[in-house]
Formats: sequence, structure tokens, C-alpha cells
Amino acid sequence: MTLTELKYIVAVARERHFGRAAEACFVSQPTLSVAIRKLEDELGVVLFERGGGEIGVTDIGQRVVAQAQKVLEEAATLKEIARQGEDPLNGPLRVGIIYTIAPYLLPRLVPTQVEHTPQMPLILQENYTARLIELLRQGEIDCAIVALPIPDAGLMIEPLYDEPFVVAVPSHHPWATRKRIASDELKDETMLLLGTGHCFRDQVLEVCPELARFSPSSEGIQRSFEGSSLETIRHMVAAGLGVTVMPVSSITSTGPEDELLRYIPFEEPVPDRRVVLAWRRSFPRPAAIEALAHGVRHCGLPNVHILDKVSA
Repeated sequence: MTLTELKYIVAVARERHFGRAAEACFVSQPTLSVAIRKLEDELGVVLFERGGGEIGVTDIGQRVVAQAQKVLEEAATLKEIARQGEDPLNGPLRVGIIYTIAPYLLPRLVPTQVEHTPQMPLILQENYTARLIELLRQGEIDCAIVALPIPDAGLMIEPLYDEPFVVAVPSHHPWATRKRIASDELKDETMLLLGTGHCFRDQVLEVCPELARFSPSSEGIQRSFEGSSLETIRHMVAAGLGVTVMPVSSITSTGPEDELLRYIPFEEPVPDRRVVLAWRRSFPRPAAIEALAHGVRHCGLPNVHILDKVSA
């Protein structure tokens, strides 16, 4: 039994598909399948129900996978203890960050970290919230900057800041001169949304639940379009294809398309999201976590409400 084999079964349990699990582990599917079969033979149990489009996890498999997850976390902790020695700020910090935060926070955060903790370079990985939480549990990353809510995974959570949402419209739109917009007005507009998997998409649908029935998978396809990133959606709004909702931090950058856009606040209550730092309880470098949290709070991200540790 090896840590690699344990990593493979956790990946299959998460993806419910051998091919996707192999891709996530950066190995070929035959390599992963052979390793898992070898582990099943060694343990004398069947971990996965094969056949059909989606792989199922047996009852005993669920228990084995849960224990494998704990072993991987403890192995990551052991490596971290050995790597850091007496200085918790000495050495890289592996940070996951969701797609709708990274492009706007990192240009400010990285220079701050380089200035104050140059001995702790950040190894950065962008991904969806669900994937980052899994990587945290597996010990593949040390912490993650995400927006609430997140799956209950027994993680430590420290709030960083609250971020209001704004409405982005083309400069020629009838709303372009408005001072405020009510959330229920969005249901009458052609909306541009992020694709499935982005937590910010879910947060926008919470702002205006009526939009859910206009997703491209529904009969109302003409009422909604999807983009792969907030920047893609920004350009589509500038081109006049519709309107969208964006976190306020995303409007800090300037570009030629900004002349074609207007950003309008919501009426009260203003929808927002809470951005937090999440890490494993067993992570042995709390000082590194605190240094990162301090960097986020003091990197000068505009238009957000910073939450200090006391008020959080």
C-alpha cells in the first residue's frame, strides 16, 4: 500500500470516473486502474462499483476512502513539519484561489508578500471552490482563498473581507445613467453568467432566482449567455450582448473597453460575498496562515470591507 494508491482512490471517489481521476492525478487511466486493482487485491475488498457511466463507491470503499483522506492529510503535515524546521515562514506556501478572485487580488497581494515575507513564496493554483476544498483535504495545497459558502469539510476558516456586487451594463443601455438598480429588475434583462461550477454564478442566481430558468440548458436560452471568466463576460457586456453582475474588486482595472461600460450599485440590501481563508486544522504553520491573511487585508484591495481578526 502506497500514498500514491491512496491518492488514486480518493480521486476516483471524488470524480466518480476513472478517466477524470487519472487526469486529475496526471497519470494514464491504465496506470491508475491497475494501481487501484492492486490495492483492492491487497485489502481483499472491492472499493468501487464499476460499470455504467458513473463509478459508485461501495460501503466499505467509503470507509477506506475516508481513512485514506486522513492518511494523506497527515502525510502532508509530516512533510511540512520536516520542511520548515523552526521557522514557519521559511519555505513556499501552496495557496489555492478561486477564478473570480485571483485576477483581482493577486496583482496586489503578491508584491505585498514579496516585500514582507520574501522567504515564503506563494505557489498559486486557480480552481473551482469544490476542487480546492478537495485539494486541501488531500494535502495538495496548504490553504485556499474562497467565497462562502463552502462544503463542511472540518476546515479552519478566517474571514478576510466582504465584497459588494455591482451591475455592469453597456454604456448605451437605458440603465447607464441610473444611480441604483434593484435586484429584481435583472429578471427582465438578457443576462451574461459564468458557467456551471463557478460559485459566483450561484451567488448571482441567489440575487435574482428568476434567472435560473433562463439558463442555456432551459427553453429560455435566448435570455441568458454563459462565459468562461469574468473578463470574457466583461467584454461581452461591452459589446452590447447583455448585462451582468460582478464583484466590486473586478472593476478596479482599466482598459479600452471601460469606455463602453457602466457599473451601477445595487439598491439596499446590497448583495455581497464573504471571502475567507480556509486551511486544515492539522496544518503545522499557523504563522504562515496568519502572514497570508495579513497580506490580503493590507494589500490595498479597493472597495471591499476588510474584516480584521477580532471582528471576524
